[in-house]
Amino acid sequence: MTAKLLLTTLLPLVSDLSRELPEGERYRRLLEAMRTLLPCDAAALLRLDGEWLVPLAVDGLSTDTLGRRFKVSEHPRFEALLSSPGPTRFAADSDLPDPYDGLVDGLHDHLEVHDCMGCPLFIDERPWGLLTLDALDPERFEPIELDALQAFASLAAATVNAAERIERLANRVEDEHQRAEVYRQASGQQSREMIGQSKAHKRLVEEINLVGGSDLTVLITGETGVGKELVAQAIHAASPRADKPIISLNCAALPDTLVESELFGHVRGAFTGATNDRLGKFELANGGTLFLDEVGELSLTVQAKLLRVLQSGQLQRLGSDKEHQVDVRLIAATNRDLAEEVRSGRYRADFYHRLSVYPLLVPALRDRGRDVLLLSGYFLEQNRSRMGLNSLRLTSDAQAALLAYDWPGNVRELEHLIGRSALKALGNCKQRPKILSLSAADLDLPNGSAEPAPEPVDAAPAAVLVSGDLREATEHYQRQLISACLERHQNNWASAARELGLDRANLGRMAKRLGMK
Repeated sequence: MTAKLLLTTLLPLVSDLSRELPEGERYRRLLEAMRTLLPCDAAALLRLDGEWLVPLAVDGLSTDTLGRRFKVSEHPRFEALLSSPGPTRFAADSDLPDPYDGLVDGLHDHLEVHDCMGCPLFIDERPWGLLTLDALDPERFEPIELDALQAFASLAAATVNAAERIERLANRVEDEHQRAEVYRQASGQQSREMIGQSKAHKRLVEEINLVGGSDLTVLITGETGVGKELVAQAIHAASPRADKPIISLNCAALPDTLVESELFGHVRGAFTGATNDRLGKFELANGGTLFLDEVGELSLTVQAKLLRVLQSGQLQRLGSDKEHQVDVRLIAATNRDLAEEVRSGRYRADFYHRLSVYPLLVPALRDRGRDVLLLSGYFLEQNRSRMGLNSLRLTSDAQAALLAYDWPGNVRELEHLIGRSALKALGNCKQRPKILSLSAADLDLPNGSAEPAPEPVDAAPAAVLVSGDLREATEHYQRQLISACLERHQNNWASAARELGLDRANLGRMAKRLGMK
């Protein structure tokens, strides 16, 4: 490597240190410069987050890699790289499993023999993450190039440190995370991450950060399975109340009498079985956040009592005349159209307006483009770890199928699909594979957003389109299927939704999108 090449490659990065650049572009330039200095087939920048490595940028690896979260203790190569003060080059015949096995673009076989090296990055003398390089030629990286990687790693650390996001992570997020973690564990909630790069997802994150800093009541709306509870947790984490608890209640899971007891608490003898005084969710959330999921299911009676608490901050436990003062930030979520519920008389207008101070719509998965692949990578890595596999990946036709599908069940449906498909695919293997690849056939996705219901004998089969745009053909088929189902059920939308395996509200939204309502 010549000094001129080194200088030519590094000078733009040095110049970038003083420039405002989007995070993704800054990291893309970093990997591009590294591949100029050290030609390879795949490169990645990963941030260390507790016991996990989070990919921030990849080059030469499949898109879903960005959605994966690698648990360091399950990947010996990552452990070795992080435990070394400088670059490490693995022998071509190393028996340590490679985390990127099956993820290199254009390569569908195992990475049996290849060249692999990496280097830890340090910020303020603390381990921050890793740079990794893989080459299919087992002699690509000569030992002398370890010095070049070390020099590059020092500049990479400076680049990372210059990024505003990394500064926030280094200076603030760790402390906030630790303070909030105590309450997450106490309430039995697992810390989860919001994953996505689409414009719709980024707009959502911007709104979360905006409203998170306030104390406004937020009404989160969106279809079933989009992750409304995860959004509520993110709002709480972005708020001044992040070091206080977030307490959740699913309003649809309890009858009215128990909902009141759960919300406001009760005293001994308030009702049969009340053998002790008990705090309600409001008092447990005092100083923090109360998240009411499925708030559209509350009865008019409970709505009236909740309205009083929200207006005055005072509540009475069931069976008690004593007033208790609480300071709670309320976040609510529903998949119902509450404005329509108000118009129909099933919901109090004053309570609805009290809830919807800041309405926040969570986009459907079908509106998030290639985020489906990042989320797939996250769920693939979860299942790979759970099933004890070296690698769990998607074939190109599986990726295409995921992108083409309409996702009526959204992220929850994707999570279940990946888990179910991985288990079935493994069960079909005669011998346990090193790499388990999920194909489109393994995913077994229907052509439309709802699985075709079995046609009765006297029903005319839907016309088959053999040409034209795929989305137009899919929507045409959906319209035919829904129309036939509604006709069989005399336009009873609830019955039609049950036959189609959909939530009634989702069926209504789908019909509206298809121009049927």
